[in-house]
Amino acid sequence: MTDTLSTAATPELDENALLAAYRTMRTIRAFEERLHEEFATGEIPGFVHLYAGEEASATGVCSHLDERDSIASTHRGHGHCIAKGVDVLAMMAEIYGRSTGSCHGKGGSMHIADLAKGMLGANGIVGGGPPLICGAALAAKQQRSGGVGVAFFGDGASNQGTTLEALNLASVWELPAIFVAENNGYAEATASTWSVAADNIADRAAGFGMPGVIVDGFDFFAVYEAAGEAISRAREGGGPTLLEIKFTRYFGHFEGDQQSYRASEVAEARAKLDCLKRFRARVAETGQLEPARLNAVDAEVSALIDTAVREAKAAPKPTAADLETDVYVSY
Repeated sequence: MTDTLSTAATPELDENALLAAYRTMRTIRAFEERLHEEFATGEIPGFVHLYAGEEASATGVCSHLDERDSIASTHRGHGHCIAKGVDVLAMMAEIYGRSTGSCHGKGGSMHIADLAKGMLGANGIVGGGPPLICGAALAAKQQRSGGVGVAFFGDGASNQGTTLEALNLASVWELPAIFVAENNGYAEATASTWSVAADNIADRAAGFGMPGVIVDGFDFFAVYEAAGEAISRAREGGGPTLLEIKFTRYFGHFEGDQQSYRASEVAEARAKLDCLKRFRARVAETGQLEPARLNAVDAEVSALIDTAVREAKAAPKPTAADLETDVYVSY
């Protein structure tokens, strides 16, 4: 049985916090939609997996995080990076394989990282992030920093042994860890309704002695409240939580995926469930933010993405001399 956590510990969102959340979600959406266009030109090397449609998850969770905290991501990691504060210009340069990128053009889309921001990296290994977060959470616990570790993973990774072992370890050691299962319905082209035995990934939490919470991933406020309670609980020594955030991705598993395995669900989600539309409707209804202020954010974000693409295309590529750098770390 999944739990419903109290939201009493979740701080209220003031006007500035609401604007910041909207800006983050809009930045993720604009970044991904522009990449969708740019990838078609053939100028971007490697694989690209887009996060569009899932913005409320990364934003709702990371709104509670600060410099004490670490996150581990997936191959679909751009949204997590942006929500954790990684520089958008450096991200775009990285995806274009340029030396000005966040990993000097050596990681590309699937391996963006910024340790200074607590972003331990996107990960091409399905289920690779949860064990890393156990390490980060253990360090926070031992150092008594009040920090937490957050692992984002997909419904496909929910079946990986690494994820299940990490869930168990986090409970055994009572780690300040949050496991965020982003269930967009498909592991590549395989439906989770076919490949995941339980109806809900969050139901598995009971087997590891931790709360399991199902969240509407199209609703920023629902994610914000659930994540706030889980993170507050972890900071106070209450141990780990498994959040299952349900939504759908707008684009294919990777750029080039024709999505022949699904039909009308994307169009319906964009029209009726979109997290940005729901956010705008909510703050307009409550009178917290005027549409003009949100429109101004849209324009600022659009200009930022234009600058990111322009600078990325003009930046130099790594040279042969860079081949053996960034291989070892000196402690």
